[in-house]
Amino acid sequence: MTSGLLDRHIAFLEALRSAGLPVSLAENLDAIAALQSLHWGERSTVRDAYAATLVKRQSQRPTFDALFDLYFPGLVGSGVAAEDDTGGETVRDSADALRGFREELLAALGEGDDAELQRLAVEAVGRFGAMPGRGPGLSSWSAYTALQRIAPDDLVEQLVAALLAEGRVDEEARRVAGRRIGAFTRVVEGDARRRIAEEKGPDHVADVAIRPTIDRLDFTAARKADLEEMRREIYPLARRLATRLTKERHARRRGPLDFRRTVRASISTGGVPLTTHHRPRRPHRTELVVLCDVSGSVANFAQFTLLLVFALRDQFHKVRAFTFVDHVHEVTHHFKPGADVADVMADLAASTSHAALWGRTNYGRALAKFAEKYDDALGPKTSLLILGDARSNYSDLNVPVLADLVDRCRHAYWLNPEHPRHWDTGDSAAGPYGEVVPMVECRNLTQLGEFVHDLV
Repeated sequence: MTSGLLDRHIAFLEALRSAGLPVSLAENLDAIAALQSLHWGERSTVRDAYAATLVKRQSQRPTFDALFDLYFPGLVGSGVAAEDDTGGETVRDSADALRGFREELLAALGEGDDAELQRLAVEAVGRFGAMPGRGPGLSSWSAYTALQRIAPDDLVEQLVAALLAEGRVDEEARRVAGRRIGAFTRVVEGDARRRIAEEKGPDHVADVAIRPTIDRLDFTAARKADLEEMRREIYPLARRLATRLTKERHARRRGPLDFRRTVRASISTGGVPLTTHHRPRRPHRTELVVLCDVSGSVANFAQFTLLLVFALRDQFHKVRAFTFVDHVHEVTHHFKPGADVADVMADLAASTSHAALWGRTNYGRALAKFAEKYDDALGPKTSLLILGDARSNYSDLNVPVLADLVDRCRHAYWLNPEHPRHWDTGDSAAGPYGEVVPMVECRNLTQLGEFVHDLV
């Protein structure tokens, strides 16, 4: 590798690590060895070599691809002809230009022509996403502005009609239309990032515009498509956790040393303890009670936590789950063995209405109702897990009630999906509640998995 290329390689790897991909020194050397054996004229081959040596899970691939396009762009410049066939300047953004562009886009979407869609995405940003004359520090390109002008989502019905004319059934046509329009939108966003990277450098874009891998994406910042991907990741995460827990249990299967039996056995070997004896380990599995705030933005966090806990329910002796907003509702019955993940999440979302009487989060009232209605749920073998952001609309916190619940449990924990810098701001009661029960930051799937591992 030349010096400039090596610098770009190192910067690319640092960006991957910052986005959540665990790239080790050994994998760095593997990538260099692979790239030295390749011809750099084929960009797709270089991308595949990097991916083969650096990407460990499919869920990391979108972040990898976005960063690769920043540090090794396939295009430089605008990609839009500056002049038309008559030698005059191209009309870049007008009603006629927009109408003609949308007709071209609809035709390319109907044919599924990836090369043409790539060209149109570049043209879209060049024509409709330019924002010249903006202030210092602001970018002169915007994918959002381009997509607002083009409005590809408004082409769905026309695209579905074209696909139906090909003989596809309605459900398949809508699925294909959504996938193609989503792919075009991502290419537009990628081209805008590429142009901004030419202005400000790839490191700037990697820091502010690249979303982390799905396992490190904040629950409260997740979009609809991210939630779908998180949903698919829950059960693979549960399987990895279960395998890890099984190995660790086998490794510590033996109990503490039985000194008396070991000394007695050493008599036959002249007092040398060649064989050690251990007391049997007392089996123990946690009884778990989960109390979840399902209001507002924390609802997604609560649902994914419940899904992970119940995917690992064989690791617990018993699990009961309750949701609340200002009232408490038991949802244990939704988690039947073999239940479909999408159905379970739909049931949990629907159960929100049973967890709210007034519609405003009230932790104090919910804690009091839980203590009143479900007194039998807690005991000396129970671990209590509370999920929520501790924002209670300035209502009475009922801290003594929480203290009583915690005293009746073997362990108690509070998972908060907000960053600690936001605790005790506004109506947050993280401080008063945190004095009673340990409050743990849990903002993404990685932190959630580590916590559940330690809990079990």
